[in-house]
Amino acid sequence: MNLILIGQRLREARLHKELTQQELADQCGITKSMLSKIENGHSPAALATFSKIAKNLDLPLTWFLQDDDDERLVIIVGASNRGVRMGGNEIGYVYETLANKSRFSYIEPTVVTVPAILENYELFTHDEDEFIYVLEGSIYLNHDGNLYPLSVGDSAYFDGKKPHVFLPREKQEAKVIAIYVSNGRR
Repeated sequence: MNLILIGQRLREARLHKELTQQELADQCGITKSMLSKIENGHSPAALATFSKIAKNLDLPLTWFLQDDDDERLVIIVGASNRGVRMGGNEIGYVYETLANKSRFSYIEPTVVTVPAILENYELFTHDEDEFIYVLEGSIYLNHDGNLYPLSVGDSAYFDGKKPHVFLPREKQEAKVIAIYVSNGRR
């Protein structure tokens, strides 16, 4: 178990949550000194302590204890290795993740496949800003009650907190790169 790597991961997670050492230590019922020693790789911690820290940072315990270093400079995701998931029953989008970066990355690139026909749909909202680029086909971006026609090569950047949805145009499937941009807090 690499104490330096564990400490770096802990510091990264704490700073991502915008917590001071004292705030996290208080939440976990440990001293600031103990937390500092763990973050600096100078002291191992009991599993129970890591469990409290993980819970207060909304992380799985295994994230601290895994041996591989997730901070590689280049992460390659082959086309056959993309994570694919279907949208809910109310909308038939297919989402393909384009990167498998640390959970603390501030962007999340995705390919969204918009089906040719949507009979029922709901508007989405989320905390991230969103950048989109139309790869194939054409869509209407319904954003905050306004309808914007977009074709291949068109792009848009918008506030995800406003209600929005991609709708098909001309009854054809479309593919859109969507990049969700976090404001720094998750």
